[in-house]
Amino acid sequence: MKKVVFLAIVLAFASCKKESQEPFGKSTETNIESYSEGESAKAKTPEALGKEIFEGAGNCASCHKPDQKVIGPSIKEIAKMYQDKNADIVTFLKGNADPIVDPSQFSVMKTNLPITQAMSDDELKAIEAYIYSNLK
Repeated sequence: MKKVVFLAIVLAFASCKKESQEPFGKSTETNIESYSEGESAKAKTPEALGKEIFEGAGNCASCHKPDQKVIGPSIKEIAKMYQDKNADIVTFLKGNADPIVDPSQFSVMKTNLPITQAMSDDELKAIEAYIYSNLK
């Protein structure tokens, strides 16, 4: 029975995944660069950029909601766990750390790791900033 439920979750997750994902390119990096250069008209805060990636091309929001567990843990739960354990979200998203929030759901998360592994460090740090901003 557990296998059937797990398979249903995986299939539901796969059906929510975007057919074509926009590649991460210069437009995102330009936003980060203009932020560091202080051009406030075009600049985005790391949290805003992270939210944009999280809800868009990162495909994270299909499983993670701010205050409730859906398929994956809530954003607040992730932020609290990583903060409490002094762990590194960026390292996990690069695929270089074990899951600490809900290891039983890691097989579902594994399907999205190629997306996060293709991101730049600045994009991953922006996602991390957005996740931590949900603790405020």
